[in-house]
Amino acid sequence: MSRLLDFIHRHEPEGETLAHIKSGTGALIGMTLVGALAALTGLPLLLAPFGATAVLLFGQPESPLAQPANVFGGYLLAALVSSLMLGLLTPTWWVATFAVGVVIALMLALRVTHPPAGAVPLVALSNGLQAEMLFAATLGGAGLLVLVAVVHHWLPPRRVYPRRRTIAVPQAVPEDA
Repeated sequence: MSRLLDFIHRHEPEGETLAHIKSGTGALIGMTLVGALAALTGLPLLLAPFGATAVLLFGQPESPLAQPANVFGGYLLAALVSSLMLGLLTPTWWVATFAVGVVIALMLALRVTHPPAGAVPLVALSNGLQAEMLFAATLGGAGLLVLVAVVHHWLPPRRVYPRRRTIAVPQAVPEDA
């Protein structure tokens, strides 16, 4: 029974209602702007992974996975790997699934993990996106969402976004050591 309770236990701390409303509103505004830009430009900017990116950017902005380097790095790697694999190999389901694994391994190795970017090879295959369109859609949409998140978190109640670098201060060594 104890193991079952581990599966259903909610590990997220309770938040404040105003913060939840602000997060949902920020995601609504960010996604609406991406959708409007897609409608104006004709680019397929309203990609499904951006919904998950919005959860991180507006709901969990302190997470390392929501930081701009991770968002841009993850989407850039995903677009690059997807374009290469789908361009060099016959675009089949197994090529897309292999690309997902490669994208995840590279994001982890380069410390730019952004989970929604793992879906980009599946989006690229299912929508038949060419490399130029894939790069424009992923980086353009991600850029707009990050920009909205920066402005959004600046508004009260404020949250620090992006996270600030922490600089390690060397510890003094005692002279008698």
